[in-house]
Amino acid sequence: MTVRLLIPLLLLLCSPLMAFDHQRWDALLADNVQWQRNGVTTVVNYRGFQTDRKALNRYLEALSSVSADDFGKWSGDEQLAFLINAYNAFTIDLILRQDSLPDSIRDIGSFFSGPWDQRFFTLLGKERTLDEVEHEMIRGNPALMDPRIHFAVNCASVGCPALRPEAYRGETLEQQLADSTRRFLSDRQRNHFNENPARLEVSKIFDWYEEDFVDAAGSLHHYLLQYADTLEIPTDHRKSLDDETLKIQFLDYDWSLNQ
Repeated sequence: MTVRLLIPLLLLLCSPLMAFDHQRWDALLADNVQWQRNGVTTVVNYRGFQTDRKALNRYLEALSSVSADDFGKWSGDEQLAFLINAYNAFTIDLILRQDSLPDSIRDIGSFFSGPWDQRFFTLLGKERTLDEVEHEMIRGNPALMDPRIHFAVNCASVGCPALRPEAYRGETLEQQLADSTRRFLSDRQRNHFNENPARLEVSKIFDWYEEDFVDAAGSLHHYLLQYADTLEIPTDHRKSLDDETLKIQFLDYDWSLNQ
């Protein structure tokens, strides 16, 4: 073998494992998800996904083919992007598995086994539920956990943060998480300040997952203080948010399908 051929081969063997290719998911999202209300939320064309079912199935099969060993060789950002995309894609899959589009994802399953308990897909070599992906593989992994994942994983509901019309990718994950957080907190239907009496009304997400925001910033008040400008909290009320005296209320959650 000549030196000219040997050098590229050695470089290939010594290079880290290439990250997963989310190009097919990227195209599906671009075709079937659209920004609404000045870019603070999106609507999903589930019938379009149904039309593109073969392409979606190929992407899901590719996700399922990744081994735990290969996954472990990726960077943390690549791993987290993979898991967020997997959660969102298999959620779409779950909706499409129903005989007809449900009014709400919560209509799927039964009282004893809801939509997030359905063991209907394989990921990293094991049969999984959506709850396992979110709560064990992401939230349960200190190396991957970032409270902004709550603005990235999508539960197919109007109350959820937007399903982005693009795939998450390791190389752009930081910017995408920051942007998804900003867009969600800019939505005045789900997060807003009320003057009289002074209170901050925010999504129920901040109630359900308060411990994650506390772990990140010491308190929910201090976590939201980082986004005071995005939330449009008047300057004279930011001190009360900082000293944790500003009242925080949690809004009702809209579980209607985000179609």
